[in-house]
Amino acid sequence: MAINRRLETDQDFQEAMDRQAPIRVFLNDHMVDSGGVITRFDDQIIAVQGSVSELTYHQRQLCEFFETRKR
Repeated sequence: MAINRRLETDQDFQEAMDRQAPIRVFLNDHMVDSGGVITRFDDQIIAVQGSVSELTYHQRQLCEFFETRKR
């Protein structure tokens, strides 16, 4: 069973990026991205890499971000 931790602050995003934790991204209560890791972030955009050739950009204000951890 996995634990989902909501990412809200810069420190939360930095910790998830450092651990290369899998991320779930929700937009309007729909999951739009899952399993990728944060590669970079700023005040407006979170970049998530799902595979070698897949890089997606999500608006920080519109989306909800969750780190997935195993128990």
